[in-house]
Amino acid sequence: MVDRLKGKVAVVTGAAPRGEGVGNGMACAILFAREGAQVVLVNRSRERAEKLAKQIADEGGEASVFAGDVAMTDVCESMADFAMKKYGRLDILHNNVGIGAPGTPETVTLDNWNKVLEANLTTTMLCTKACLPRMKAGGGGSVIMVSSIAGALGLMGSPGAVAYSTAKAGLHGFTQSVAADYATQNIRANCIVVGSVFTPMVAHQGEEARARRVSMVPMQTEGTAWDIAHGAVYLASDESRWVTGVLLPIDGGLGALRAWPR
Repeated sequence: MVDRLKGKVAVVTGAAPRGEGVGNGMACAILFAREGAQVVLVNRSRERAEKLAKQIADEGGEASVFAGDVAMTDVCESMADFAMKKYGRLDILHNNVGIGAPGTPETVTLDNWNKVLEANLTTTMLCTKACLPRMKAGGGGSVIMVSSIAGALGLMGSPGAVAYSTAKAGLHGFTQSVAADYATQNIRANCIVVGSVFTPMVAHQGEEARARRVSMVPMQTEGTAWDIAHGAVYLASDESRWVTGVLLPIDGGLGALRAWPR
């Protein structure tokens, strides 16, 4: 601990992973707490969030659980109120909720399309909407979005992920819009563009798919949730006080580098 977030209150949505292992939200919540933040763990599953809160407490950190579905306006308002009543302020919002579904425009179902856009885009908008007034009251804050290379690159050879790619690309525009709207109010908005990291969300794909994901990365190594979390700590901290509207790739060079044809 070096207390880079000491005195700050962070809300992390989708904090606890759906399976075994360390997901992006979990890693961010743990590192936020290690850096001195008081963390509100937001999850639909109270049980999983409480397990994470205990892990943070066992390390000497401070975390509380708020259970609810942040696709609902009243739940998001209650979440922001919970943070204020519990800790007296709200400085950081880490928007980590997201799901995917396969499909091209020809094959994706309307139900999956709507679910994916709601989970990735609508939750982010509603959580940000609820937290911004509290940040303004406290003199500023940092809003962090979590996107994907799927929202920045066309990935050939995949089974298609048109809903997921569209939603993640939408987060880029949302980030820059919020950054522009609140730049003069000391509220920063930035987006982490996540590469092919190995987390519980993709563990079900198997070892062959895991190896394939590593092989497409220029650095030829595997990213983890901790790589994402270190970037989030920077964006949440005062070290990035002059950084807003940024789409930060954490992807082993996948978005920027290409192999020279042989």
